[in-house]
Amino acid sequence: MKINTDKTEPAIQFAKSKDGVRIAYSVSGQGPVLVKAANWLSHIEFDWGSPVWQHWLNDISSQHTLVRYDERGCGLSDRSVDDLSFESWVDDLEAVIETIGLNQFSLLGVSQGGAVAIAYAIRHPEKVSHLILYGAYSRGRLIRDNSKASLEEAATMRQLMKLGWGREHDAFRQVFSSQFMPGGTLELLQAFNELQRISCSPDTAVKFLDQFNQIDVLDMASSIRCPTLVMHSRGDLRVPFEEGCLIASRIPGALFFSLESNNHIILQEPAWQVFMSKLNDFLKEGYKEKIESVQMSDLTKREHEVLDKIASGLGNMAISEMLGLQEKTVRNHITNIFNKLNVNTRAKAIVLAREAGLGKNKKP
Repeated sequence: MKINTDKTEPAIQFAKSKDGVRIAYSVSGQGPVLVKAANWLSHIEFDWGSPVWQHWLNDISSQHTLVRYDERGCGLSDRSVDDLSFESWVDDLEAVIETIGLNQFSLLGVSQGGAVAIAYAIRHPEKVSHLILYGAYSRGRLIRDNSKASLEEAATMRQLMKLGWGREHDAFRQVFSSQFMPGGTLELLQAFNELQRISCSPDTAVKFLDQFNQIDVLDMASSIRCPTLVMHSRGDLRVPFEEGCLIASRIPGALFFSLESNNHIILQEPAWQVFMSKLNDFLKEGYKEKIESVQMSDLTKREHEVLDKIASGLGNMAISEMLGLQEKTVRNHITNIFNKLNVNTRAKAIVLAREAGLGKNKKP
């Protein structure tokens, strides 16, 4: 696995969900682990270079070990799937975490990913140390408002998506882009239009929209017990500001901050700096560095060097050349490292090493 220490794209791996669906995920950055629940319109291969998501990934990865993935039906995860239910989304998050072997981490939920994060935190309270929700909602459009006008609007949006999602011309998709980022430049809107087109098929997009409209985790929210931070853009056109307030009011002890923006996806704007400041301050509180767990372990000097190279994203052959060792010797060192750190995958070893500050040197 390659860890992103500069602006190159991190390597992609796959987890397998309960029903056999392959879920694409990647790990980047260094520091305490932050898992981002998948949200709609992602493509793990292209997000890193997208002006829509690039600042999110770069800034979060600069201080955290960021784990992210494409939800089923999207990006590099399996596209042709029968089950696009809410429960399957929670299962997919569970699969990624189990594949990497994470014991405890902070969990970020954006937009509908917030509902998935809430459900996961309730299912696995021992794993989620901190919960962060942004632009999230506990009730889908037709749960919070099933009036005639709301039903007609939902039906209109569904038809627009069905007719225009996959077309080369982005006139139909522009309707959605304008809701997600009304403050976006022409370049950003065009980038988001393209992200919509390549992230999933028209049929899948319609199925997602149907599921989003029916999300309902409001009653679950009161069962959250971990420290929780809720943030919401005051002028959000996609998810009403009041929905963020509602979630915060239902989660015991939750902190709530409003952001002065009209964008559902925060752009590189003043609100973004506030978002990152609140996020980092929240996660630093109560976080204990795990450097000692790696550096003060039983690792030999050579094993420590090998682990550092692994965390830098180097493969066995590159490590052997850099350290002047036989590749078989490197494999033996890795086996010993796994045993001493009580891990069984390279991904988990990298996560622990990155938390401990290893792997900071860029690839040559």
